[in-house]
Amino acid sequence: MNDTPLLLTTRPQAGVAVLTMNRPQSLNALSIGLREALVRALREIAADSDVRAVVLTGAGRDFCAGLDLKELGERGLVPSNADNDVSAALAAMPQPVIGAINGVAITGGLELALACDILIASTQARFADTHARIGIVPYWGLSQKLSRLVGRSRAMEMSLSGNFVDAATAERWGLVNRVVEPDALLPAALALAGDIASADAAMLVTYKRLIDEGHRLPLGEALQLEQQRSREWSRRLDREQLAARREQVQARGRSQQGG
Repeated sequence: MNDTPLLLTTRPQAGVAVLTMNRPQSLNALSIGLREALVRALREIAADSDVRAVVLTGAGRDFCAGLDLKELGERGLVPSNADNDVSAALAAMPQPVIGAINGVAITGGLELALACDILIASTQARFADTHARIGIVPYWGLSQKLSRLVGRSRAMEMSLSGNFVDAATAERWGLVNRVVEPDALLPAALALAGDIASADAAMLVTYKRLIDEGHRLPLGEALQLEQQRSREWSRRLDREQLAARREQVQARGRSQQGG
């Protein structure tokens, strides 16, 4: 019996949780067990007010090769439900999630990456959508999210050919935020997570929700939503806290500029 945990959860710095999919021998393929472990961990973190940012990555050389095809052949396609739908669990996260893509992100693994809020990729990262080649219609949003990120024709190229896209192309197409050397991947993700975690906790949740909800609306309606949320937030503002935060922001700006 293998007692190795399918998922590793660590708290390397204040306000930050790291989730590491731990099936490197299977390219971190999403077995039912791993999917359920991810959903449980995400729910626990979502309820933890001490966590303000999350990093999701894969153990070993790769991020995630998608659904476990061996398990798929033995058990068939197990329907998604509340206990194993990782995409839904990520979408429900109040904290921003940074995907640290260290190798292949294929099909379900690409869907997992697209469910993150921010993506940083290693130079060794590669992305592919093989749904059409396997003969499975996406369920976790890939057919809609990918085209909104990289454009319709590029999404068509990826999804209908099943060809790999390298990290440099993914960055040029807007699929990932930036690309770093392999040894710099986790430090870069943790540094960004730390920057995020240092912001006001309630503001992080409110702003993330505003961006997510507004992104699903036409621009005019999204602008109205922003104004509504701004008015609601302004009623609760404490002037002294606002002044103190302004001083902190100015000091941080001077520090980042070397002043």
